[in-house]
Amino acid sequence: MTSKLDRHAQQLSALGHPVRLEILRFVVQGGDEGASAGEIQAHVDLPASTLSHHLKRLVEAGLFTTRLEGTFHYYAADYAALRALTEYLWEDCCKRGKGGKGGCC
Repeated sequence: MTSKLDRHAQQLSALGHPVRLEILRFVVQGGDEGASAGEIQAHVDLPASTLSHHLKRLVEAGLFTTRLEGTFHYYAADYAALRALTEYLWEDCCKRGKGGKGGCC
């Protein structure tokens, strides 16, 4: 079983590529339905094999879900996973008393 730290490190690593971050932002805009691989490909203008690599990485990191409808692959953001990741980043904010002016709290 992976620790919370390992899981979030994997997710941040997956988001640490400009193309994957752009893909995430586009898919998030698609709401619960997400976006088809073709729509994503048109948006980022990548060859299908390169896009497939990036999508696989986001799915493996638990940030996207995927579904097949006929011959179309759809990708949707896992909002619970994204929320857990951002909450993890903020959960210890100002706990050492150094918040001060302009801090996170």
